[in-house]
Amino acid sequence: MLKAVIVDDEPKAIQSLIWELSNFSDEIEVSQSFSKPEEALKYLESNTPDCLFLDVQMPTIGGFQFLEQLEQINFAVVITTAYDEYAIKALKHEAIDYLLKPIDSDDLRETINKIKKHNDRFLNATKLENMLTNFNSKFNKKRITINTDGKLLFLDVDDIIYVESDGNYSTLFLQDQKKVVVTKKLKEVDAILPEHYFFRIHNSYIINLNKIKAFIKNEGYVIMDSNHKIPVARQRKSDFLEKL
Repeated sequence: MLKAVIVDDEPKAIQSLIWELSNFSDEIEVSQSFSKPEEALKYLESNTPDCLFLDVQMPTIGGFQFLEQLEQINFAVVITTAYDEYAIKALKHEAIDYLLKPIDSDDLRETINKIKKHNDRFLNATKLENMLTNFNSKFNKKRITINTDGKLLFLDVDDIIYVESDGNYSTLFLQDQKKVVVTKKLKEVDAILPEHYFFRIHNSYIINLNKIKAFIKNEGYVIMDSNHKIPVARQRKSDFLEKL
């Protein structure tokens, strides 16, 4: 049975969706619901549902802002809203579906089928990725495994110059002016990279310590082998100097 979480600032909307979902009681159940998105964020730090029904317009934290604050999204996201102008933005935030309020039962049935398919694909892909990643890390300490565009890339750490954050995405800047965009936050990429070679020099950047060409102390930035200038965060400067 699918476990669902609902986040909506209107209690009546939550109750209405719970009632609609009760028609599929043998397929899905609501494990938690929140009218305060801050509480939902805290809950999702240590709990992983199968799907999240998320309202877009909330007064304290909007739905898309909510998604950007999540460290990891390893469940299906369904956007719920009374307005139809958010559909394209929902797709860009990797929502698997978009439901207009009041929610139609037939639309909800289609959504539940999409959630099932999404979770089956995610489970199989995760198993395969973990197997290949473990194999790669066991036999080659200087290569990392990156999932991007439906394929696994095995990158030599020496080819990575620096990594830049872009919200829920990160861009790896490689030798020969190549780039790799991954659907991982910078924190997730940082966890993959070998600590001996890389350092998170700024909230938005991780650098390869072996690719630094110069450190401009008085202006607070480094110049990489690619000639890109990367700022050094003031609070990370002392740790950075120790690394050097």
